[in-house]
Amino acid sequence: MKTLGLTQRIDNQAKWPLHSVAQTRSIEIQAQATLPAYTLMQRAGLATAQLALAIAPHAQKIWIACGPGNNGGDGLEAAVHLQTWSKQPVVTWLGKDGTGPADAQHAWQRAKAAGVAFAQQIPEQFDLAIDALLGIGAQRTPEGTMAQWLEALHTTDMPVLCVDMPTGLNANTGEWLGKSTSRHANAQRHTLSLLTLKPGLFTAEGRDASGHVWFNQLGVETVQAPSAWLQQSINTRSNRPHSSHKGSFGDVSVIGGAPGMSGAAALAAVAALHGGAGRVFVGVMDASARHAITAAHPPLMVRAPEDVEPQTSTVVCGCGGGADIHALLPHVISSSKQLVLDADALNAIASDTSLQSLLKKRSTRSKPTVLTPHPLEAARLLNCTTQDVQHNRLHAAQQLANMYQCVVVLKGSGSIIASPHQPPVINGSGNALLATAGTGDVLAGLIGACIARHEDVFEATCHAVFAHGKVANDWSSTGPALDAAQLAASVR
Repeated sequence: MKTLGLTQRIDNQAKWPLHSVAQTRSIEIQAQATLPAYTLMQRAGLATAQLALAIAPHAQKIWIACGPGNNGGDGLEAAVHLQTWSKQPVVTWLGKDGTGPADAQHAWQRAKAAGVAFAQQIPEQFDLAIDALLGIGAQRTPEGTMAQWLEALHTTDMPVLCVDMPTGLNANTGEWLGKSTSRHANAQRHTLSLLTLKPGLFTAEGRDASGHVWFNQLGVETVQAPSAWLQQSINTRSNRPHSSHKGSFGDVSVIGGAPGMSGAAALAAVAALHGGAGRVFVGVMDASARHAITAAHPPLMVRAPEDVEPQTSTVVCGCGGGADIHALLPHVISSSKQLVLDADALNAIASDTSLQSLLKKRSTRSKPTVLTPHPLEAARLLNCTTQDVQHNRLHAAQQLANMYQCVVVLKGSGSIIASPHQPPVINGSGNALLATAGTGDVLAGLIGACIARHEDVFEATCHAVFAHGKVANDWSSTGPALDAAQLAASVR
């Protein structure tokens, strides 16, 4: 048997290029024009079979669910190799003799000639399942027999390997096609993305659906510029020059903390401090809370909001600001050297066209701005529904970035960092431990610290988002629960 070869696990590389369905089809057509017939499908089948044995080396009986198109053809080619390697592949196939794509028909003939077993029903027992039902061409919710097979693939306790895409997942957006698609999680779930990596594998519902993602280019060099990037790691400098001082790393000013919500401003400020800012000022709106914050966090410089000087610092505004933040925003937006707008500040801007105009003018004065909405806040800014945002997160983030000429962090599973000037980045760190109150405030403060220390605002924002998620990735399951306070104290 040939070695695993060019199949790579998607991790431990700073950025991976992502290509849309349209780009992938173009790359495929160009490659097919220069290769002998059936070459790409046979390479895909070999890569699938090799990875199947790598993730389940002791598997004997392997169920391969094949659709009628080219994704099913990839599964049939995998069956040929598994049969040759003395495994027991059992194929359930939705195609018919003489119909369907020529490559898939050729793969079916090869599978029959190799002695692969075909069945009408799912095997009662199997050691590994391969999902080769639908790939990037999926347009609607699976129905009938395909839906039954897909349900079995989602509910089995055995390892599952998805060929190119999990069936029913939109390759561009990471959204399931239709509400009836199963969403069962399986820790032994894998996806082998072929030819290109697709954005939908890494955002929205794609991360749960795809499980462990692998990639094989099928020997095809891709020269097209990516539609987006996946960020899987960051390069950090662990040492600071001995001649450094607090002024070397910038000032961050947090403005927020209305009565009853001062903790949000404190979380953002602590995150900015641990994130490396030289000095952190906190303009706390609730006067009664200022002494307590000073006592709990002596390194923070607690002020009234009107005593903060936005002209000379990176301002983080909105954390726990409530409705009263609205009155402070005209001055903050107009004056801040660099600005991160979060939470209640975003809600105020969404409802006030004059604030929107001020925000748009910042870019013309070379004053960088970062917006950090969750999907509901993004929907308010775009005057649409949360479902519209989640339906195509990449588009929504880019739309916001273009509208306000700023950097946007659309939070959620596979957070997206968008800018008017370059392809968006999908963040690869983080997990459900971050799904708790206050973690967004921590992120806003950390972004402020990174911006204060870096010249490139987009790069600094990407760095902060990844570092924020990495704390959750590295958090010990045997230690204390990860809450926002622990997160703020742990960011670096």
